[in-house]
Amino acid sequence: MRALMMAACALVTVAACATVPARRHATPAAATPAVPAAGVRVGTAVAVSDAEAADPVRLRIPAIKLSTRVGPLRLDARGRLVAPRRFDQVGWNKAGPEPGERGVAVIAGHVDSTTGPAVFYRLRRLSDGDRVHVDRADGSTVTFVVGRVARYPKSRVPDKEVYHGGRGTELRLVTCGGTFDRARRSYRDNVVVFARRSA
Repeated sequence: MRALMMAACALVTVAACATVPARRHATPAAATPAVPAAGVRVGTAVAVSDAEAADPVRLRIPAIKLSTRVGPLRLDARGRLVAPRRFDQVGWNKAGPEPGERGVAVIAGHVDSTTGPAVFYRLRRLSDGDRVHVDRADGSTVTFVVGRVARYPKSRVPDKEVYHGGRGTELRLVTCGGTFDRARRSYRDNVVVFARRSA
């Protein structure tokens, strides 16, 4: 998920930055642009589970020396994913499948903060074959393998490709990227890591 621009991280306010699935078994609808500041416009979701998986509690990505807690992210009244409160932790879209269930699970995090790099600052450095481990509340771990990294303008995120691509058990890691729009106080792009469950 390419050639990415490294965004400067100091002295900026980070907006929520992912366009993500809304809720399980939702009726498909057109993707909408991400919005600045607190929330992110939510796209559509169709998730089919093989079995119920435990909630994620920790994300580990050895290639970028990342280990962080995972908390649940809710949707606001307008159907937007509420961004993680902390810049050093990530959040999982609890309206979608848990990592390890069939479908596309989404974990989002900030790229930076007013004081420096945030949890997903190095996300763009991932490459094909890197491993992503998600530890779950029941003590189990599910491992995903990165297939690619992509960057999309927030207004043109390919919803079907990003959130409905593939038929297996998939994971998307999402953060901000590109240049910072000071007027909107938001990055212009989304960085998306595409990963599939390891065999």
